[in-house]
Amino acid sequence: MRMSKNGMVTKIHTRIRTEPFTANYELVGRELGRGKFAVVKKCIEKATGKEHAAKFLRKRRKGEDCRMDIINEIAVLESAKANPYVVALHEVYETSSEIILVLECAAGGEIFNQCVADNDEAFTEKDVIRLARQILTGVSCLHRNNVVHLDLKPQNILLTSAKPLGDIRIVDFGLSRRMDKVTEVREIVGTPDYVAPEILNYEPLSTATDMWSIGVLTYVMLTGESPFLGDDKQETFLNISQVNVDYSQDVFEGVSSLAVDFIKSLLLKNPRKRATAEECLKHPWLNSLPHPHSHPHPHLHTRPASSLDEPETSQSESEPESPAPSPELDLIDSYLTYPGQGELKTGRDAFSFGEPPFPTRPEIPQELIC
Repeated sequence: MRMSKNGMVTKIHTRIRTEPFTANYELVGRELGRGKFAVVKKCIEKATGKEHAAKFLRKRRKGEDCRMDIINEIAVLESAKANPYVVALHEVYETSSEIILVLECAAGGEIFNQCVADNDEAFTEKDVIRLARQILTGVSCLHRNNVVHLDLKPQNILLTSAKPLGDIRIVDFGLSRRMDKVTEVREIVGTPDYVAPEILNYEPLSTATDMWSIGVLTYVMLTGESPFLGDDKQETFLNISQVNVDYSQDVFEGVSSLAVDFIKSLLLKNPRKRATAEECLKHPWLNSLPHPHSHPHPHLHTRPASSLDEPETSQSESEPESPAPSPELDLIDSYLTYPGQGELKTGRDAFSFGEPPFPTRPEIPQELIC
């Protein structure tokens, strides 16, 4: 596999079609989502009548040619073809200004919607166990192929259906990198609430970086609260660097102690001490149903909708609202999640420092704070 020095794959096998996209697909309904450099639309394949999601990615962004970033995303999707929990890539088209990824359509929307839902719509612990097993099975497969996602969060986990609760699909591989024993990747990428301490410290990234995000993701799915979210980015990053997590019964009311133990095995500052995806799949919590007296976590009745920067308007299951970047986070939405994205945006330049690269020092750099 051909790779650049920063872990981006530069060679793909998928044929890039150059005939007009509209010759083979009909766009239907309104947009599923829009960002600065991408738009996602539902489409019907004329030959089969099947529904897909078309992700239109601009090749030039802020005056720079970003075609190779898109090639890397395609290569990662190719390598995950046999992975049942990664969104399937169907075809690729290219025009003078865009590359179009034709993807599997996951009609159930983001799991984020249920994380912030009212009590009767929220996940039960039993739901979270099933979905966490699927997420970890998918991520374990990625990690065996030396692929690190680097932006795992509820907005990037879709459902095949919302009612009944379907299976998960991991999406948005715009930040993904391929790791090997030779390549050392240090980058400031991700979404503030979900980034691991090693990202803030500009230390080498690894599969353990994803495992931290899965710990945060599980916390959010069970409680509806973001464990590290502060009043501003500086406080959020300080909470992450100090691993300042609330495991109190107030937060985890109605949630089993095994679930808390599972999260604690992941939210560890030292990446080498975190459980791997394979180890997580053997954890007792994922191999036992919750206690019969467990109920959906009650916090969602009292928790303000703004605590995850999510607007009160709900997103429909099949056509989520067009995404809008959160002003507090000031992130660049270079890569748009398909088919819908929550308010916490991320992108290629989410934490961009320009040259020279961000210095290796323990304190949080001003560039991340302002």
